[in-house]
Amino acid sequence: MSETGGTGTAGRKGAGTRTAPGAGSPRERYRTQVRAEIKERAWEQIADAGASALSLNAIAKRMGMSGPALYRYFGSRDELITELIRDAYRDLADTFRADADNGRGDAEDGTGTASGADLASLAHAMRRWARADPHRYFLVFGTPVPGYHAPDDVTGIASEIMAALLDACAKLPARTSAEVDDQPFDRHIKAHGQWAGEHPATPAQLHRALSFWTRLHGVLSLELAGHFTGMGFDAEAFFEAELEGLLAPA
Repeated sequence: MSETGGTGTAGRKGAGTRTAPGAGSPRERYRTQVRAEIKERAWEQIADAGASALSLNAIAKRMGMSGPALYRYFGSRDELITELIRDAYRDLADTFRADADNGRGDAEDGTGTASGADLASLAHAMRRWARADPHRYFLVFGTPVPGYHAPDDVTGIASEIMAALLDACAKLPARTSAEVDDQPFDRHIKAHGQWAGEHPATPAQLHRALSFWTRLHGVLSLELAGHFTGMGFDAEAFFEAELEGLLAPA
């Protein structure tokens, strides 16, 4: 078996690995090491042929293992995909936390209101994270893998990401002098806001969060897929212009 680490990107190395060095028995440390290498080889496969082509037998062959031996570490393709998605969500959540801890979202306008700083900081953190490893981004936010169904706990991890977005949107000044949920979609989302869990955001804030999230991912997905290549404009400048438009009062 080759050494752990492989050729994965800097953005992926160590992502989701939370066991302290030297922790556990030698057998446990070896198991952690092998699982980490399996995930690195999986990312290499995804980069080469996409997540739908992920094959545990091909990974085993590349690592010099038998298929049955590898299945002792991951019982199925879906189990491996789930672990990769969990790692990606955790890494993104850690990115958001680090960004907040560094104080990039604390700029205020003198009235005690974040005035869009938290939301802008979140958007920039997301773009940095996505550009660091586009394959990881597309596994989480791209086209679903055929035949794969994420377990409930993955949805729970994803909700932490959405909670950060809702918190930032809740700090924005109201779009009108008295924020009222009078738009048709605001009234609709008031009855269909289950995706927000127990978050106390108003329907208008939920609407704004969805608008922000979908437009942010639209720009990022097109940029990372190379659709802006050859069009002659600066993708980062376009991202900033879209962000400015999203943060502007109505």
